[in-house]
Amino acid sequence: MNTLVNLGAQARADGARAAALAAEHKQYLTFLLGGEMFSIDILRIREIIWYAGLTEVPMMPACIRGVINLRGAVVPVMDLSTRFGKPVTPLSKSTCIVIIEVAEAGDNTSQSMGVVVDAVQAVLEIPASEIEPPPNFGARIRSDFIEGIGKVNGKFVILLDVAKVLSRSEIGAMGQATAAAMATEHEALAA
Repeated sequence: MNTLVNLGAQARADGARAAALAAEHKQYLTFLLGGEMFSIDILRIREIIWYAGLTEVPMMPACIRGVINLRGAVVPVMDLSTRFGKPVTPLSKSTCIVIIEVAEAGDNTSQSMGVVVDAVQAVLEIPASEIEPPPNFGARIRSDFIEGIGKVNGKFVILLDVAKVLSRSEIGAMGQATAAAMATEHEALAA
């Protein structure tokens, strides 16, 4: 009987060590955007597709390029460069749409959202010991968008906080502001 208990305890200890190791090393998809390298936790990535078949939708925030039909589902596509306050991502042969699963805080549902990137680079395993907290100053994007800064082969990789970058509530508020501005403009033209 003691042997069974010890084996069970050993299995739990092995499971705890495996979970700790997984927390120590996370995998990230790295990609280029405006000459800078960014990354997203690989567990958030659903798939990567070539840029094509985008349909523009009127009265959307400037950072939303449109929607795509992904196997029958309508998926909004965001231009990360525009979201970061930079110029629109120019299209090239290597331009991709990374499909990400996004869940709103306090919401049990998730939605797929695409993000336009210049080029996908690689999947990297970054140890937790090589990840620094986001900087309080000097970042070229909002600091709340940054989960951390990873050090890989002597270079820095910005780890994005997907929940904040792709916040459905914030993007919805931007859409409402865009619609209100357009309504005001139409009223002014009619007067």
